[in-house]
Amino acid sequence: MTKKIEAIIREERLTDVKEALYRIGIVGMNVFEVHGHGRQGGIALAGRTGSYRVDLLPRVQLNIILSDHNVEKTVETICAAARTGEVGDGVVFIYPVEEVIRIRSGERDRAALAYEGDIDTRRNGNGAHAASASAETRAA
Repeated sequence: MTKKIEAIIREERLTDVKEALYRIGIVGMNVFEVHGHGRQGGIALAGRTGSYRVDLLPRVQLNIILSDHNVEKTVETICAAARTGEVGDGVVFIYPVEEVIRIRSGERDRAALAYEGDIDTRRNGNGAHAASASAETRAA
């Protein structure tokens, strides 16, 4: 089974999170600039003309699609790298993904998610050889 991790984090933590994910072998992700608020409902700011409330704060959303067995390590990595200990650190959602299809090659599911040097090839300890071997197996 495949999962989608959707993490909404502080903008200033993005570089730390990306670097931490690369270190564990997460090589594919999408990043979006988003605005919103959680439980805190935004922040109050004081200016020369008085105070006002900003209820849609800038955040970054990361989307990562990966195999079930990589979800826990990936979530732990995101949380550790994004955590400041302050209100508004973010949130992680995990969704089931029914199917994945790589448009260029027509590969499906796990094969469509495989990249040279990704978390699965590192786990197997075979690097690029494991990715090419699994591609050959799929082609047969």
